[in-house]
Amino acid sequence: MTRTNKFFILILGAVIAASCGNQDASVSTDLAIPVSVEDVKPGSIEKTINTTGTLTATKEVAITSEVAGDYHLKINPKTGKKFALGDLVEKDQVIIEFTDEEYVNGIAIESKKLNMDIAEQEFQKQESLYNKGGVTLREYRNSEVSFIDSKFSYERARIQLEKMKIRAPFKGTITDLTYYTDGTKLSSGQPMFSMMDYSKMLMEVNLPEKYISEVNKNQMVRIMNYTLPDDTLSGYVGQLSPAISTETRTFKGILTVENPDLKLRPGMFAKADIIIARKDSVIVLSKDYIISGQRGKTVFVVDKGTAEEKRITFGYENQDEVEITSGLKVNDRVVVKGFETLRNRSKVKIIK
Repeated sequence: MTRTNKFFILILGAVIAASCGNQDASVSTDLAIPVSVEDVKPGSIEKTINTTGTLTATKEVAITSEVAGDYHLKINPKTGKKFALGDLVEKDQVIIEFTDEEYVNGIAIESKKLNMDIAEQEFQKQESLYNKGGVTLREYRNSEVSFIDSKFSYERARIQLEKMKIRAPFKGTITDLTYYTDGTKLSSGQPMFSMMDYSKMLMEVNLPEKYISEVNKNQMVRIMNYTLPDDTLSGYVGQLSPAISTETRTFKGILTVENPDLKLRPGMFAKADIIIARKDSVIVLSKDYIISGQRGKTVFVVDKGTAEEKRITFGYENQDEVEITSGLKVNDRVVVKGFETLRNRSKVKIIK
């Protein structure tokens, strides 16, 4: 073999070796599994109890007529129209009024008011004379009795007359309004309207027995409803029963829910998170990144291009997150995407 041929063979071998080396590097690079990571940072977590229940109004009333008369539904000054379902009304606002001339004349409130004024003047006169020794104690006391009787008579007449105006007993919303033709003669005891105040609401819940020592009055509560996907209302634990049901092994609680904008409605089904404890400046991780297996709870942490499987233990826990009490430290790079196919010591490539 000539020197030229030997040189050519050496060159060819070097080219082939270099080509194979590049291919191995390419294969090695391709075997790195793409993953996304997040740096572990201190955070806060709340220990909560998840429960559900139905919302009810704090105040509810059904009004009936106390007297007979001609029915008249009043105008709502806020809308310029007659009161209707869903109208917000103020305390003592007149919703319905009855008219009946015979009834009003029978009350005779003007004459009773005049009798009261006369009796009061007479009483004041007798009091002045008694202080000067001009009348006896009996005469003075008789004038006082006459004044008191006339005053009570006038008050009874005023109350009877007031029954012809049906007022809202508290600030709230009309939830039912019986229809009658204006001017119709109605007897007493007829249904008029119903109303509720649900600016604050109540929610009865049944809590597992194991939480009876952890749930206390005035603990804060978060309220959620499917009609408010991006909003959470606040409340607190208002009442707690000390008794455990022998059938369900639960105890009853009543939550008070703040509803100032009336976003929630009576009868709605809602979810509640009772906040029973809170920790700050601890390692908190989403449950979505945690693997459950024979080795317990684990996550993958990336270090120098390698994914290491780490066993972790939990502290506080809520529906979405857990406190990590061991297995992770601040600034560890936890795999949050792509961990499903990883094994311990897998080569990884970090992507955004």
